Amino acid sequence: MCSSTEGTKCTKEASRPSHPLQQIAESPTHRLLLKQWIKEEELISQRVSSKEWQIDAARKEITQLYCFFFIFHSSFLILLYTSVDKIALPSSSSSCHRSWIPTLLSLVCSLAMIWAIRYKMDLESHTERLLNREKEDGKLLLQCVQELKKKGVEFDLLKEVDALRRAKSLRVETKPVKRWSSRDFVTLFFVVVACSVLGIVRVILCS
Repeated sequence: MCSSTEGTKCTKEASRPSHPLQQIAESPTHRLLLKQWIKEEELISQRVSSKEWQIDAARKEITQLYCFFFIFHSSFLILLYTSVDKIALPSSSSSCHRSWIPTLLSLVCSLAMIWAIRYKMDLESHTERLLNREKEDGKLLLQCVQELKKKGVEFDLLKEVDALRRAKSLRVETKPVKRWSSRDFVTLFFVVVACSVLGIVRVILCS
């Protein structure tokens, strides 16, 4: 009970609104929503870490494929040149006639490695888009959590939750349309290198 001298002070303390976090703690609905959003933030953080690890792994595999592509063709040309130089062939025309065998082998291996490189690059690009989407979801959720902690029970559950869902569903990736991408140039480069190797094989066997 407040005394007569403290009546005004007690009235002010009673009329003063409680802290937003205390209001959330006293409201089962707001408290449950806050727990769910915090848990969802942790899940998004885990998915972001997983996507970043997948991107790093894909980039390492792409680098390994680059190295293997050049090592294979360098070794193949050196071995072919050495074997042709050591083996006495009846005539240059016969060796040139049989050049389709190493040419076909080089072509098949080149196409297989180029396909693997392009597949890994597309996988990396797809994972990056998923990563950006997860980060955007995390930002939207973080804004809602901050608003909830700031407003307390004044936080309109229906309005804010519906706005969050609309932001996720109506999100459109605003990216300029490109006719050529870096992946296309890389693929074209390896195709040119593979064709050059075929020409070198032909020169080695027919010269």
